[in-house]
This record gives sequence, structure tokens and C-alpha cells, in this order.
Amino acid sequence: MTEQAPQGGFKGIVKEITQPFIDLAHTSRALFGVNLTSMLEGLTYFGVLTLLAIFFNESMGLDDPTAGRTIGILTAGITIAMMFLGATVDWIGIRKALLISLALMAVGRAIVTIAPQLGATGPWAGAHLIALFGILFIVLGYGIYQPALYAGVKRFTNARTAAMGYAMLYALMNLGGFLPGLISPPLRKAFEISGVFWFYVIITILEIGLIAIIMSKRAIAAAEAQAAADDAPADGSPVVDEPDEMAGKSVKERFIYYLKHFPFTDLRFMYFIFILIPVQTLFAHNWLTIPLYTSRAFDGVVAENFEFFSNLNPILIFFLTPMVAALTAKRNTYGMMIAGTFVMASPTFILAFGPRFDTLMAYLVIMSIGEAMWQPRFLQWVAEIAPKNMTGIYMGIGQFPWFLTKVVTAMYSGWFLMNYCPAEGPQNTETMWLIYGFIALVSPLGLLLARNWMQKGFKTKHAA
Repeated sequence: MTEQAPQGGFKGIVKEITQPFIDLAHTSRALFGVNLTSMLEGLTYFGVLTLLAIFFNESMGLDDPTAGRTIGILTAGITIAMMFLGATVDWIGIRKALLISLALMAVGRAIVTIAPQLGATGPWAGAHLIALFGILFIVLGYGIYQPALYAGVKRFTNARTAAMGYAMLYALMNLGGFLPGLISPPLRKAFEISGVFWFYVIITILEIGLIAIIMSKRAIAAAEAQAAADDAPADGSPVVDEPDEMAGKSVKERFIYYLKHFPFTDLRFMYFIFILIPVQTLFAHNWLTIPLYTSRAFDGVVAENFEFFSNLNPILIFFLTPMVAALTAKRNTYGMMIAGTFVMASPTFILAFGPRFDTLMAYLVIMSIGEAMWQPRFLQWVAEIAPKNMTGIYMGIGQFPWFLTKVVTAMYSGWFLMNYCPAEGPQNTETMWLIYGFIALVSPLGLLLARNWMQKGFKTKHAA
């Protein structure tokens, strides 16, 4: 079937931008549930993460390097858990996976919040160990939660709405990530950080109730039927579904199948995901470095409301991602990856001019544009190349370099803060950001140099 030529002129451009939003607006109740929990969890996850280093400093007596490494255990643990627990989604279904994961996270967040009252403070003392026990619950929950979201988008969208579905999921998660900048300061001033954390525990419990109501078994069945019907050929011929390799297999056979079909032998795939590590360090600096940088290197409005500036990137992503997705849906994925990672890395050098309001805002805006260009496309590509009933485990594998990024960045970010941006004494944040900029540039340069090799079979694979 041939595609219709797009309308010319201004009307054609407007239609090309707005049609993906219109298509997505007519999707199912189950997809609405996925998007709603994504936004609320973005609020909760990033709200806790923004304050966690300061919470560890003030309430548990941890120094900057220990606090950074502890946060690294949380963030890196989540990603490694996705590798092992992503298959849970494929086995028990999206609804159960979301309910179980949210319950685990609610328990874990409550334990972290009360940890300072249950043990002695200081590195590896009682309170610290109790907090790590709570972090374990959060890690297990999030290891199931994130793959469940992308499996839901894959199952509840069709060929026409898939690209915007992934973009909106990412955008709404970032909208939730922005909201702590508005909610956290007044709560923190009234009830301290522990009060803010209890608020997020309540939000997590609320999510469990919403998922149970909105994403009923009937709603999920209707969403899958709708997506299948929308993808049916216009001429009435039967839908050719991709083979279900899991059908009729026992748990043991499924486990063996997963082990045999890990894509570690695909060198192009492995290079593609690992070369993104340098630019992804900027994501980790959003919670490891930016909160302390804005609270220590700035005065006045920025320092007093550091949560707002630390969480400005998510609201920018909320607006930018769907627009960029609509405008670039037909662009070559690999080319978008090169351009997006370069745009994301380049403004880091702007911060090397010093801690000024204009350099901070320029960095946040330009970095967010670059992120909107490449991150949703990468997530969509990983989810779409996954065989049927293996989306969860593919998302886990695709996120493995993210695990390494969190580990590596957490290992050195505290040292850089202590030496270049200490709470007291002389600071040299310019050098810190200059070094971080050169690190981030490795990704676009690596993608560019490997372009010819990577393009062999890349388009065909992506189109599958």
C-alpha cells in the first residue's frame, strides 16, 4: 500500500505535527493508566532523588563521596535489576507487574524515611544500613516497574501511534520529574526533608489504587484488541502476527530461551548502547551534581530554590519531546542519535564560564533539546526490535550501560564536588564542568566515527 503524499504548505506542516497527538488521544484506558502512573512515579522518583544526597548529609551524617556512592547503589541497582527482573513482566503480565513493583517501592521509601530514627548516624552505621535495606526494596520494585511501562506501550499502541506513545511516556515521566521543583520547597520548609519523603510514600500508595482501578483485566484486553484491530490491513486480509516463541513453554524452558537469545553477540547492538555511556553521565549529574552545585555555587533565588532548577530539565523535556518526535518521526534514527547526543553534550562547556544564572539556563535548555532528540528514539528502537513477549528483558539489556553509567558517575561525582564545589572554601566549578564536557563528547564522536559500520543492517533492523 502506498503512502499518501503529505499536504503542502503551512497546513501540511501543522497536520504533520498535530496528527500524532490526535491519534494518541484516541487510544485506550489501559494506555492512559500507563501514562498516569509514569507521571506520578516521575514525581516520586525524581522528588526523592533530588533531596537524597542532602538527606544523607544532614540526617545520616554521610560525607559527599559516601552519599554519592549510596545513591549510586540505588540508581545503578535499579538498572541491573531490570536485566534480571524485566522478564517478570513477560511472565506475570503488565497489571500484576505494576502492582507488585509499586508495593515494593512504597515499603522501601518508608524504610529510607524512618532510617535516621532507627540507628546511629555516620557512614555504614545503623541508620545507613537500614536505609540500604530500604533501597533494596526500591531497586527490586523499579527493576520490574520500568520494563512494564514500555511493554504496556508496545502492547497498547499500533503502528500509527507507537512513536508518539513512547515519546509521551517519556515526556510525562519528565513532567512528573519537574513537579517536585514546585511541591518540594514549601513541604521541605514546613516539614523538613523527611516530611517530603512521607508525601512521596503516600503518592506511591495512591498509584497502587489507581492502577488496580484503571488498568482492570477487561481494560487491558480491550486495549490489546483495539491495537490489533487498528493494525489490521485495510483490505480485510488476516493480520500476520509475529510468532510467540514462549507459547507452551514451562518456566524452566522460558528461562533457557531467554538466556540463549540475549543479544550480547550482536556487536553493532552492543557498541550502539555502550557508546552512549559518556553522554549519559549528564543524566546522572542531574541528581548527583546539579542539586549540590546550585545550592553551593549560587546565592539568592537559585540557592534557596535549588529543587526548581535541579528539576527544570524534566518540564522542558515534557514540552520538547512530543514536538521533536512529531517533527523528526521520518528522520533516520542513527542520524538523530548523532545529532541529539552532540546537542546534549555541547552546552556542558557553557557551564565552564562559571556559575551564572544565564549559563545555568543555557545549559539546561540546550541539553534538554538534545535529550529530546535522541533518548525516546533509543527506547523505542530497543522495545520494537524485541521479539514478542520479550520486551521486558530487551529493555533490561538495553539499559545495562545505564547501570554502568550510574556506577561510574557515582564513584567520581562526590570527589569532584568535594574538590571543585565544596560546601565551604574556594570553588572551581569551571574546571569541573569542562572535564564533564569532554567526557560527554565521546558519545557523538564515537557514533560518528562508527557510522558506516553501524549503518550496515541498522535501518533494516530498526524497521523490523
